[in-house]
Parts: sequence; C-alpha cells; structure tokens
Amino acid sequence: MSATKGLKLADILTTIVISIVFGIVYKLWGPFYYFVKPFGFHLDQLIYGMWFIAASVAFLIIRKPGVALLAEIAASSGEFIMGSEWGLEVLLYGVVQGLCAEAVFATFRYKRFDLFVVSLAAISSTIGSLIMDFYKGYIEALAPWNLALFLIARFVGAIVISGVFASSLVKALEVTGVTQMVRPASKEDYDALDR
Repeated sequence: MSATKGLKLADILTTIVISIVFGIVYKLWGPFYYFVKPFGFHLDQLIYGMWFIAASVAFLIIRKPGVALLAEIAASSGEFIMGSEWGLEVLLYGVVQGLCAEAVFATFRYKRFDLFVVSLAAISSTIGSLIMDFYKGYIEALAPWNLALFLIARFVGAIVISGVFASSLVKALEVTGVTQMVRPASKEDYDALDR
C-alpha cells in the first residue's frame, strides 16, 4: 500500500479499533499515574508517554497520512467516554499530541517507519503535551532543578514507551501475521523496524 493513496475505509476502521484499545489503556493508565505520583522523582512523568502510543502504533501499522492524528483523537475520545479523570481536556490534549506526532511523520513524507522516526514523534507529542501543561499554568511553578527532572523524565518515558515499546509491539504483531490483514509485511518492513 502506498502512503500517497490516502485513507480507505478499512484503514479508518482499523485505526479506530486500535484507538479503542488504547482508549481503554489510557483510562486504566490514569489511576496508575496517580498511584506512582506520591513516590516522587517524577516517576509519574516516566510513564506519561503511554498517552502518546496510539499514534505511534497506528502509524506503524497503517503507514498513511492522517492516521496518527486520527488515532490520538479517537483514543482520547474513548478515554473521555469511559470517564476520564481529566474530563474534556483529554480531547484537546489528544488533538495537540496527535498533530505533533503527525507533523513528524509528515516531515519524513510518511516513508520512514523506523524506531528513530517513531521516537521523534514521541518527542514531538511530548512537546505538545508540555505546551498544554504550560497553558494550564502549573509547570512553571516548579523550581528549575525540579522542572529539569520533570522534563527529562517525561521525554525519556515518551521515547521508551511510545518509541521503543511501540516499535517492539508492532514488530511482534508483524511476526504473528496479524497486520497482513491491513497490509502485507515485506522484508523492508522488518528491516525498517530494526533500524
């Protein structure tokens, strides 16, 4: 399937199914986020990258323009419908984070599907989330050393979860053949995930 052909109904439905799964994960991740928060050292920020993973996984599977944005919007919508602790703002975060991931994939003209590009998309989504957090007005209250620790933890967590883990997850799916319903896997697909 060529990335220039646009989204077909099957691509949209597959993206929505992936997003529903991650919407459930997002909803379950909220209590876990609050569980680790009291331990300090910004452990909550190390796991924050889970909220960017729908874009990475959906793009690695579908590999077409618009998939990352659609995936994040649909996943955040699913989280909202299931009663997110953050209410409607999860939808705005989903749009911003999805747009940021989509921008990275567009920069590479939707032709690279490797760990480096997915990690850049995770970094970009992190930047989008930080812009939203600054807008909410609670990050700048942190002392400089604490802010530095906060930022490092969020970026590292995003790369590990939405970059490395997302790539590993899709690679495992490729091996099982599940993704062949969406697109046939080729040797180049496997090689791209190994880079």
